Amino acid sequence: MVPTGSAQAPAGPTLAVVAREAGVSVPTASKVVNGRGDVAPETRRRVTEALDRLGYVRRPRSDAAGPPGLVDLVLAAPDGPGAGAVLRGAAEAAYEAGLELVVSAGPGRTAGGLPERGWLDRLAARGSSGVLFDLAGLSPAQYSWLDQHRIPYVLIDPAHEPPPGVVSVGAANWRGGVTATEHLLALGHERIAVLAGQPGTMSGDARVAGYRSALASAGVRQRAEYLRYPGLDEAAVRLSTRDLLDLPEPPTAVFVTSDRMAPGVYGALAERGLAVPDGLSVVGFDDLPVARWSVPALTTVRQPLAEMAATALRLLVRMARGDHPEGTRTELSTRLVHRTSTAARPGPEHRPGSRPNADTRPGTLG
Repeated sequence: MVPTGSAQAPAGPTLAVVAREAGVSVPTASKVVNGRGDVAPETRRRVTEALDRLGYVRRPRSDAAGPPGLVDLVLAAPDGPGAGAVLRGAAEAAYEAGLELVVSAGPGRTAGGLPERGWLDRLAARGSSGVLFDLAGLSPAQYSWLDQHRIPYVLIDPAHEPPPGVVSVGAANWRGGVTATEHLLALGHERIAVLAGQPGTMSGDARVAGYRSALASAGVRQRAEYLRYPGLDEAAVRLSTRDLLDLPEPPTAVFVTSDRMAPGVYGALAERGLAVPDGLSVVGFDDLPVARWSVPALTTVRQPLAEMAATALRLLVRMARGDHPEGTRTELSTRLVHRTSTAARPGPEHRPGSRPNADTRPGTLG
């Protein structure tokens, strides 16, 4: 599905036809197509509707298969906790390849909830040789637009399975889930809970599957009540942690499938006057800055975000030159970063949820 520059662009209406349909001049229609800002909102709306209605396809660059000079990186959240690592990896790989990197935020939404058309049109207007998308995913219309315009693209850690043929780079999430759980098992824990994001995402489901596989390999019974899906909301994570602590047989350890959930776990334990790891061992996933700043520091599975972005850019360069990768999914290894939020299983007299000795300080996040 990813274009390589060898297919012919489908025939479609000319810009003159679009301009006539919208009741504007050809130069005005061209401004809208090229993402120019000096067009009245009502005029832009009429031209955009005509573009969509007629199925106008911008002609690809004649040198699209030549040596790339400019690539785009589109971030879902430029201020997100992992955005810095993605940007660093892409920027370093672009520098090594002699490329210019343009960074932008993901598309806004129209009043009807649809992605703004101008977002993609501006990519074409820049003459970009390809795009890296650090987004949860793209819509069918966006995939179609990219294919029609023969713009190579690579997805970085998509949340959902992309269409067949779309190239993506991610982490070995299943193996990471196994590693996190095996670490807790090696410390003697058998009552291990898992707090995950929303079900149905590639990374989250794979991490939970790794957790289950590690328990099964160790001969440890999987308890349905130990699996919770609070998502990333801190209040929801706190509530799920309280529920776990209130079980007749509460867990002695918990695996959170994202470091961003750790503050909720730490907070719930602090409310009970419990310490990490004495009250509950906690292991995360991602190795985001919050893992290093937490008190105690969070043991976690490192996801190589910078390396993923660099790998994605190198694949994009190959695709822009007409060399489509043999495989569409590339996964990079994860590794455990052992800090101080995990410890050996407490003795049989210990019950998580009970208050520690008076001199025990609760674990909190800085």
